[in-house]
Amino acid sequence: MHGISFLGVLAYPQIDPVLVTIFGLPIRWYSLAYLTGLMGGWWWVRKVAPKLGVPITRQQIDDFLMWATLGVILGGRLGYVLFYKPAAYLEDPAAILRLWDGGMSFHGGLVGVTLAIILYSRSKQIPLLRFSDMIAAAVPIGLFFGRLANFINGELWGRAANVPWAMVFPSDPSQLPRHPSQLYESALEGLVLFLAINWLVFRSQTVRRKPGLLVGLFFFGYGLSRYVVEFAREPDAHLGLLAGIISMGQLLSLPMILFGGWLMWSAQTDRMPRLLKDVGERKPAKSGGKG
Repeated sequence: MHGISFLGVLAYPQIDPVLVTIFGLPIRWYSLAYLTGLMGGWWWVRKVAPKLGVPITRQQIDDFLMWATLGVILGGRLGYVLFYKPAAYLEDPAAILRLWDGGMSFHGGLVGVTLAIILYSRSKQIPLLRFSDMIAAAVPIGLFFGRLANFINGELWGRAANVPWAMVFPSDPSQLPRHPSQLYESALEGLVLFLAINWLVFRSQTVRRKPGLLVGLFFFGYGLSRYVVEFAREPDAHLGLLAGIISMGQLLSLPMILFGGWLMWSAQTDRMPRLLKDVGERKPAKSGGKG
């Protein structure tokens, strides 16, 4: 088996990807993961907004949920098309609309949500950096449930491994014991990142006074977590390792690590570019009289 001596295999829990069928319509765990992530994020944003001093109303938080949903779906789908299978979708452009066939990219979804944040904060005159910090505190909720759904679907599995917790995924043609890398990602990108960011939200007044630091931590933390886990995750079969050394997930995570590190440094040293600081900031009204 490719020169690997397997020590043991942990039984993969067989869970039907379809939770229930209602009037012929299958309700899948994956769909529920997206719904839970969005609704859980919306609920958590309502909790952290006052703590971070974001000048936003509950109605505006409710309205942004639709913007975020569109950003996740459109960005995630287009990101998958552009980053992972551009040639295949050029041959059959109509397949882009077949979301039920699968194929979503977190990095693409992140771009979509980022654009939604920028446009919404500008339209509602909400400070961009504070608004971004607020959203960053909630995003790991969706990542946690999304990776659990990947595990239930038996997809995006890890590389062949001889660790005691290796699993054989039913949909894997090789039937080799593999890292359950979906669970690694759920733990690091979801649980650990959520706890780290929100511990600072509720425990560090200094951090709350430095807009942009939390969203910088999110970019850095997610990028680093994804980069590390990719060493245990099986590269996409149609891509493999780019140049034989790096996966597409790692390549897309490197800019996140650099950008997140720069954001944290800029916020910590009060060197945030005015271009970012001014977005959404309310400008003082001009005096109408002559002095």
